[in-house]
Amino acid sequence: MFDNETLSLLKNHRSVRKYTDQPIAQPIMDQILEAGMRGSNTGNMQIYSVVVTRDAQRKKELAQFHFNQPMVSSAAAVITVCIDINRWNKWCRQRNADPGYDNLLWLLTGTVDATIVSQNICIAAEAAGLGICYLGTVLYNAPEIAQYLNLPKGVVPVTTITMGYPAENPQQSDRLPLGGIVHYEQYNDPAPEQIDQIFSEKENLPQTKELIKQNGTENLAQIFTTKRYTKADNIVISDKLDKYLRDSGFLK
Repeated sequence: MFDNETLSLLKNHRSVRKYTDQPIAQPIMDQILEAGMRGSNTGNMQIYSVVVTRDAQRKKELAQFHFNQPMVSSAAAVITVCIDINRWNKWCRQRNADPGYDNLLWLLTGTVDATIVSQNICIAAEAAGLGICYLGTVLYNAPEIAQYLNLPKGVVPVTTITMGYPAENPQQSDRLPLGGIVHYEQYNDPAPEQIDQIFSEKENLPQTKELIKQNGTENLAQIFTTKRYTKADNIVISDKLDKYLRDSGFLK
């Protein structure tokens, strides 16, 4: 049977954005990072690296690439998880083996593996009583973050996690119903009425209605398309990432 304690931990996840000033002891950090490395990965190649930022001044400087979100400076640790074919390629060449991992396949493979590491780190941190929050902003400023962290060619930041002892107990974020996410045997393309049903609870939350009022939109979907993740921004950021990934050797 499922470990009830583990299940409870997973189902009660909350994104924590406010932290105390208590540092994370090195033995605890080591255990958390070890748990991350124990995650599954392709070919047991471990084509990822983890950069831990704890120095107060460096956290402050790093925050500028994350839109100066206060949690970056206040967290006990800021963890940047990267795809890393640099280490593997060097090992191959030093063993007279010709690597062929600077391409789209290994960009996607590395992204999957780095994501697994990230989630293992987060689960281990929460099990240790810490709070975490993922930062999607790493993809907005990947070239700048790479330069600041001295990432060589072949090492690309994928995600960033803030971590520390919680100074808040935030409300848990809503989720779509299981039936709207899970498909058995084959994908069942939802009809319009099923789309309405899947998003009904999310759209009718009091906080959703308040957001719509604050943003002056007709509905929640328009907040995402006209305020949060606009087409124009998506194109600019995608072009920036495309150039960076080509410069990093992953795209030809």
